[in-house]
Amino acid sequence: MFGVDEPAHEQLTLTDVLHALSDPTRLAVVAQLDRVGEMSCGCLEVTVAKSTLSQHLRVLREAGVTHTRPDGNQRWLSVRRAALDSQFPNLLDAVLAAHARAAAFVS
Repeated sequence: MFGVDEPAHEQLTLTDVLHALSDPTRLAVVAQLDRVGEMSCGCLEVTVAKSTLSQHLRVLREAGVTHTRPDGNQRWLSVRRAALDSQFPNLLDAVLAAHARAAAFVS
């Protein structure tokens, strides 16, 4: 699939997923994707350079948190919700809820 490496469902590890979700930028990306469903890389609302965003997206993809769907010259991202929920029940909900509470506290 055009060089997009994603671990299989059974290859997801808790340490890789938690590491991917530990960065505020990556967590914000996952929260956006979880709300919307699927987004083009160029539509993500982040305050980092494109090269930095590319690195963050690579970490998320390689940890198995996100799915990247190539479509021409665009890349569409989504959260691998079913795989994550199956492998680590309620983990993503708990992390995203904590993220939302922290964001509300800052605002």
